[in-house]
Amino acid sequence: MANEKMPMLAEGYEKLSAQLKELKEERPKIVDAIEEARAHGDLSENAEYHAAKERQGQVEATISDLEDKLSRAQIIDPTTLSGDKIVFGATVTLLDEDDKPVRYQIVGQAEADARSGKISYNSPIGRALIGRQVEDEVEVSVPSGDKYYLVDKIEFI
Repeated sequence: MANEKMPMLAEGYEKLSAQLKELKEERPKIVDAIEEARAHGDLSENAEYHAAKERQGQVEATISDLEDKLSRAQIIDPTTLSGDKIVFGATVTLLDEDDKPVRYQIVGQAEADARSGKISYNSPIGRALIGRQVEDEVEVSVPSGDKYYLVDKIEFI
């Protein structure tokens, strides 16, 4: 899995890049905070020192994770896709059991945000949708129980 490509949209790639840039800019501030806390003397009971060291560990781990994801990114532009099946990058309109429309875009794990209608291709609903066509009925097992949808529309936007 270590070298496996991570599909993502250009928008998701940009978001991760911006987050990485922010964290790299925070590095010197953390080092300064550690130096300042060290100057206060006894490190065993120095809360500022321990908080700064903990933050440094978090930032370095996140930087490492983001660099890994970005290095494996496979950017997919949904506007270049077409077809009648749901694939990564597709925007799908589903009808729920009450014929209420629900709209999702199939995206990569790193950019998934269900509240904004972006679901990961390997989430339960994402897996259930991949390969489906308009008029297909889809059953999804989610923590709140089974959900049933009808694929109403597939767009590549």
